Amino acid sequence: MRGLRPNTLVGDSAAMLDLKSEIERVARSDAKVLVTGESGSGKELVAEAIHSGSARADKPFVAVNCAGMPETLLESELFGHVRGSFTGAYRDKEGKLGMADQGTMFLDEIGEMTLRMQGLLLRFLETGELQRVGADRLVERVNVRVVAATNRNLREMIAQGTFREDLFYRLNVIHLMVPPLRDRRQDIPRLANHFLQSFTRDVTTAREFSPDAMELLVEYNWPGNVRELQNVVERLAVTVRTESIRKSDLPIEIRTRPGSAAAPRRERRRTVADELYRRLTHERESFWSAVYPLYMQREITRSNVRDVVRMGLEEARGNYKIVARLFNLEPNDYKRFLNFLRKHDCQLPFKEYRQ
Repeated sequence: MRGLRPNTLVGDSAAMLDLKSEIERVARSDAKVLVTGESGSGKELVAEAIHSGSARADKPFVAVNCAGMPETLLESELFGHVRGSFTGAYRDKEGKLGMADQGTMFLDEIGEMTLRMQGLLLRFLETGELQRVGADRLVERVNVRVVAATNRNLREMIAQGTFREDLFYRLNVIHLMVPPLRDRRQDIPRLANHFLQSFTRDVTTAREFSPDAMELLVEYNWPGNVRELQNVVERLAVTVRTESIRKSDLPIEIRTRPGSAAAPRRERRRTVADELYRRLTHERESFWSAVYPLYMQREITRSNVRDVVRMGLEEARGNYKIVARLFNLEPNDYKRFLNFLRKHDCQLPFKEYRQ
């Protein structure tokens, strides 16, 4: 999550202090770890904290999101590929598992892997051997600690035949569960203020939350957990023009239904657009490097691009200039961005997203 260090997520609530103790214990071992918890609860930050406290701390920490990526692209992302192995493979490419040698590999949303990919991962876990896509021989053996995460019930998936039992037991050597934000409300003010400081450092005038606004943030049940809180604070940092964020500035769902949504929303299956949007907003990739080339090479569809734009408009309340900023475009790229959307029928009516 942007702007958030692992020790910021591990707050002062009893639930997080217990988790912090577990992380410190787990970090000292070199065992594989399975981190579970609701979407947006901070599972990647737990993985980073495990890595930071381990003997591998000075080695690479490499993360891959297994959701929303076609199987062939995920295989290439993890294992690498050789030139000419598929359309668009113009050069040899090292996989993320190779990059993580001697360090930690974080596999997010492991439950979204296809059965074939699960088999390839299982073989790697058993042997440490890497074979790039299109290669006729093994490239190397690597030493990688694997931390996997999911918001899905893997035991149910095993019963349904959609997740390999042998892979589950390989990954589930140590199990850590991240509590949802509604179970650790004491951490909300600390997190909200941290996000506000990171988002408003050089951008806007908002510097603090009024007491009544903070009270509503603490009362709200945050079905999207820390990620939802982060997104709300970023939106406020962009839109509020006063030093103090007031109750009236908060999104309507927080102002009118602070005690609702006691149960989390059922997590929908992640899509290609979800993964692309994550790369834009979390990894700070540019639209021109993360989305444009995939579309021009026909690896994603017009519908995928429109979905990404829709997510941006929802976040920016219909303001295309804010969308361009969210997509990490230079100011002089704004017209080029709009021209691209118009030319390829990807521009959506902004008025539908105004609030």
